[in-house]
Amino acid sequence: MTTITRRAALGAALAAPLARPAIAQDRFPSRPITIYVPFPAGGATDVQMRSFAEAATRHFGQTVLVENRPGAGSTLGAAAVARARPDGYTVTQMTLPALRLPHMQRMPYDVTKDFTPIIHLTGYLFAVVVRAESPYQSWADLVADARRRPGQVRLGNTGANGTPHLTLVDLADRERLEFVHVPYRGEGDMTPALLGGHIEGGASGSGVGQLVDEGRLRFLNVWSRERSPRWPNVPTLIELGYANMVVTSPYGLVAPAGLDPAIRRTLHDGFKAALHDPAHIATLRRLDQPLEYLDSEAYARNMLEVYEQERQRVERLGLRTG
Repeated sequence: MTTITRRAALGAALAAPLARPAIAQDRFPSRPITIYVPFPAGGATDVQMRSFAEAATRHFGQTVLVENRPGAGSTLGAAAVARARPDGYTVTQMTLPALRLPHMQRMPYDVTKDFTPIIHLTGYLFAVVVRAESPYQSWADLVADARRRPGQVRLGNTGANGTPHLTLVDLADRERLEFVHVPYRGEGDMTPALLGGHIEGGASGSGVGQLVDEGRLRFLNVWSRERSPRWPNVPTLIELGYANMVVTSPYGLVAPAGLDPAIRRTLHDGFKAALHDPAHIATLRRLDQPLEYLDSEAYARNMLEVYEQERQRVERLGLRTG
């Protein structure tokens, strides 16, 4: 099958009402909605999603719960929702690794068949971070030390085969370096290890921003296209010579396949209101996360595009786990 034909087939699968029978309801929602967040409590994603859920609760008139399901490279939410009843009461954050790992190993879901895209939300500000007392004053310092001591510089990440991990792999490949990659279940787990000196540095999100502002941690670079207004002295990867290297790992919400179109619209409209709720906007600004809204149809197309981009990335880096 050609790439164009394959893309068209996947696009039709994502956008169309899917295989399972729809469940009609006279009134939705009539009970709490659960959002699976495939990261531990305490990290930037958890903070953002809990603020979002609080706003959604106000707009739906029903409680919107956050249930943390960390592990498996941030894919446990997708795996659970793929098997869930398509009634609108269970949705998940669809992470970038959940779109990448099917190209690397067998997964308990099919991206093209098992989900109903609802809404695209935001992305991350990622960075390489070290302790304030670290001898690394710059990314160049870290690179130089890793070159002197191959296989000895320990860099943490927020999950094996997650975006921070693979970006570090990509950077090591470009610099021909050998890091020791230390995976954690999320930012909330990696940060104490970094502060405790168990690793030399790590790839993290803006959830550690307060520790940077307090002078306990230091960013060596940021992975956005432009410098962060909050930390204007920290260079981007592009400025450091990595052409066109912008990494934000954007995400949205999906429900199981077979969702009634009317329920899909209700979820979209309530979540859109929550996304733009002033309290949630304030949380995004505090976390330096951009608002990146896409409606259901646009998000379905975006998922397809990203799914294909991740296939190409896996092939380029020679990644395969099983």
